[in-house]
Amino acid sequence: MKIIKNTVLLVIFLSTLQGISQEILTKKEALEITLENNFGVKIANNNLEVAKNNKSIFNTGFLPTVSVFSGANYSNDDQTITRQDGTSTTVNGAVTKSYSASVGLDYTLFDGLGRRYNYKQLKETYNLTELQAKETIENTYLQLFTAYFQIARLSENRNNLSEALTISKQRLERAKYQYDYGQSTRLELLNAEVDVNNDSIALISARQQLSNEKRGLNIILGVEKKVDYVVETEVEFIGMMNFVDLEAKTLANNSLLKQNEKNIAISEFNIKVNKANYLPTLALSTSYDWGKSENPATSFLAGSTSNGLNAGLSLSWSLFDGGSTKTNVANAKISLENQQILLEQQKITIQNNLKNTWDTYNNQLFIIGAQEKNVATTQNNFDRTEERYKLGQVTSIEFRQAQINLINAKTALNNAKFDTKLIELQLLQLSGDILNVSF
Repeated sequence: MKIIKNTVLLVIFLSTLQGISQEILTKKEALEITLENNFGVKIANNNLEVAKNNKSIFNTGFLPTVSVFSGANYSNDDQTITRQDGTSTTVNGAVTKSYSASVGLDYTLFDGLGRRYNYKQLKETYNLTELQAKETIENTYLQLFTAYFQIARLSENRNNLSEALTISKQRLERAKYQYDYGQSTRLELLNAEVDVNNDSIALISARQQLSNEKRGLNIILGVEKKVDYVVETEVEFIGMMNFVDLEAKTLANNSLLKQNEKNIAISEFNIKVNKANYLPTLALSTSYDWGKSENPATSFLAGSTSNGLNAGLSLSWSLFDGGSTKTNVANAKISLENQQILLEQQKITIQNNLKNTWDTYNNQLFIIGAQEKNVATTQNNFDRTEERYKLGQVTSIEFRQAQINLINAKTALNNAKFDTKLIELQLLQLSGDILNVSF
């Protein structure tokens, strides 16, 4: 018996020491770690960098192209030349050498404004990628805090189960004493043992589930953390605006709607880019050339050197390209119409989601108030039942039922509290305001 007591004291001491040494992962710290290390956020930032490179002046065709060319030729031949008078000369090993170099510049002066519209299209593509990155971060916010608050929920439920197990163990000790002194039956003792076992199993399962959720959070964080950390369990609700203002804010700032607006702008520029093929292209070409040659005795000239500037303009106009430009313009117009239809569809869908989420949010706030009253009532009932149980005025079954009612009420309140917070985050995401919330 002394060994058992010492073991219990040791477990309590180690548990207390572990509780003191546990790291607290705050919501703010979790957000900072995620934004720095999350894999999806990293990819979104890289995609944004690619879009930034694509909209650069170097990718628009507005700059000229400059090229340098140089070359040298050497030949060693046996040559025989015959003159008009019939005489001939033979030269063995006639060497010919030539050298050349040039610097050339080519520039398209006019291409039907295709470059201009393409440049504007690339800028809108960058803005679209920026919105896509924002949406990725918004989704990561929601994913992060869904996991974080799930851990907080399980932590609170685990604490409730731990408290219930402590009460059940105290009841078991009381049942043992009463049985030893003949004040209780063997059945009362067995019931108490069964309840302790059931509460122990529930607590072990809760701890395992909590560890699994923490490992899942590690994936979102993008780092490997030991699962012995704890999280903040306090829940603070943001005072949401009225529905009319919330709906207006959603239609103005929702990430999906903003992306579709950019897709419409891109489609409009795509039509103009294709129409540019109807117009002519005017190009400038200029170069500076240098050349030198050394000829054998059989040649009329012993050698020559040349250098100079060359320039020219070229105009090209495709009067008929088989109808490909006409087809491309028609398809671009259809693509624009599809984007406009999609925008209207998204507006209706998002408005519907907003209304449903808003109603659910307000219902959850009511449920929290009702569950708080339930907890107060069941706590009062449990306290009174516990007093009467100690006085022997109620059975262990009645006491256990009061205990179960209290656990269920606390769990229901806990679940309602965190469910409401997650719904609130969904409202913030729909309205495009989730990134502006400080945690």
